[in-house]
Amino acid sequence: MNYKHREFLLEFKIMNIDFKKYEDGLVPAIIQDSITNKVLMLGYMDEEAFLKTNESKKVTFFSRSKQRLWTKGEESGNFLNLVSIAVDCDSDALLIKVNPVGPVCHKGTDTCWRENNVSDFGFLSSLENTIQNRKKDIENEDSYVSSLFRKGMNKIAQKVGEEAVEVVIEAKDNNDALFLNESADLLFHYLILLQAKGFTLNDVEKILLQRHNAE
Repeated sequence: MNYKHREFLLEFKIMNIDFKKYEDGLVPAIIQDSITNKVLMLGYMDEEAFLKTNESKKVTFFSRSKQRLWTKGEESGNFLNLVSIAVDCDSDALLIKVNPVGPVCHKGTDTCWRENNVSDFGFLSSLENTIQNRKKDIENEDSYVSSLFRKGMNKIAQKVGEEAVEVVIEAKDNNDALFLNESADLLFHYLILLQAKGFTLNDVEKILLQRHNAE
């Protein structure tokens, strides 16, 4: 037994995965994108699949249909590059974070739930959707956002500049409530500006990731 194999066995022992809990010796493995946090698929692992995953750094399952080890992407090239593995509180399920190469589902979609594998920013994503709807409903007289879109790019850009100045002013004072409120105004109007230019937070995130990876 070489050093690397002993290291993998030690890691397995420390994680204390209970493969014997199920009659078939398989534990469910939830696959999650390490960047977007989207759940991509569900597979099953036995001890051998777990060790091979750690060794190759490409997620390997035990295929119940093929009755053998199966490395995701071995035929398609759409590998799941390993980032981390965590075991749940009962030691009988795995959460595996990955960097996927290409679509994950065998039907060609990003995930097995037919979702686009893009980041979800929680309430900010909901707010973006609302802004997008107001942009489509530009003649809505009751909507402040729609009124900005009617006034055009110059007005929207001007509002972002005004809010940015307010943030700088409040940053120099000690009123945290005012600073946070002005920050919220700036972010809100920036989201409107992104939509006016045809972009979203996901586009900004891509640039930041590119810069991070280039470091």
